[in-house]
Amino acid sequence: MRTISLPRGRQRLHAMPTSTGYEVREDEIYDWDGRKRGQTPFTVLQHTIGGTGRLRYENRNYRLQENDTLLVLVPHNHRYWLASDERWEYFWISMNGEEALRIHKSILSISGPVLRLKPATIDHLADCSLRLIKGAASAGAASAIAYEAAMALYDDVFGSHAFAEKQSAMQPVIDHINANLDKPLPVADLVQISGLSRAHFSRCFAESEGLPPAEFVLQQRLQRAAKLLTKADFLPVKEVAILCGFEDANYFSKVFRRLYGTTPSQFRTTGMYANLRTPARRGVRVSDDES
Repeated sequence: MRTISLPRGRQRLHAMPTSTGYEVREDEIYDWDGRKRGQTPFTVLQHTIGGTGRLRYENRNYRLQENDTLLVLVPHNHRYWLASDERWEYFWISMNGEEALRIHKSILSISGPVLRLKPATIDHLADCSLRLIKGAASAGAASAIAYEAAMALYDDVFGSHAFAEKQSAMQPVIDHINANLDKPLPVADLVQISGLSRAHFSRCFAESEGLPPAEFVLQQRLQRAAKLLTKADFLPVKEVAILCGFEDANYFSKVFRRLYGTTPSQFRTTGMYANLRTPARRGVRVSDDES
C-alpha cells in the first residue's frame, strides 16, 4: 500500500492519485462508509482479484467476486465491507481532481458501481498501481499515471463500436431533451424524434444512457435545477422549478429531496452542487409519460 502525498503546485492538477495498493483482508474489520470520509471529493477504483467483498450502493446490495471492479465516489451514500468469515483480495487506486471526477461520474451514470472490465484493462490498471507504488518522480508524473488509468477505464466502458452506435442514434433525442427541459417531454415525442418503434427506442435509450427515457428526463431536469439554485441565486425556487419543467413546486421539492437528500432551499444555502456527482441511477422513478 502507498499513500501518495505530493506538494501542491500553483496550478491544480485535474487528475491526481491519492492512494493505491494491493491487500488481502481476512477475518478482520474492513468497512468503509462513503458518507463518513470527509467532504473532499475523490474516487475509489478497486478490482477484486479473489474472494468476496460486499457493497451497498443507494439501497441496493452487491456481492463482489473475482474480476468485479468497484467504482465509487466520496462523499456518497454507499458502504463496502468484508463480511465475517470471508476473504477479499484486491488492488485499488484512489484519485481526485476535476477531470478524474468527471470521467468517473460519467462511467457511474452509465454502468453503475460494479464493472466487468476486459483483462487487458485490468492489467493496465494494475500496472498503473504498481508504477505509483514504486514512486512517481513528481506531481506531474503521478498525475499522468492517474489520468492514464482513468482513460483506460473510459476506453473499456465507452469504446465499444456497438455502444458508440447506440450513443450516436440517441444524440438527436438527447439534444432535444436538453434544449427543452422547461417544456413537457412525453416519451411519445422522443420516440417520434428517434424514428424507432417505442419498444426498440426504450431498449436502445436505456442501453445508451443507463436509464429509461422518462427517468433520464427527470434526472436532467434535476441537474439543471441544482445548477440554477447555486449559480443563479437571484431566482426564486419556484421560478427555478418552472424553468426546469416542474409546474408543481411541491412535486419539484419532493423529487429534489429524494435525489439530493435536502430541500432546494437548503441545497442553495449550503452550496452543495460542487461536491455532488452526476445524479443518474439514483432511483428517482417516474412513469413513462411523466415529465
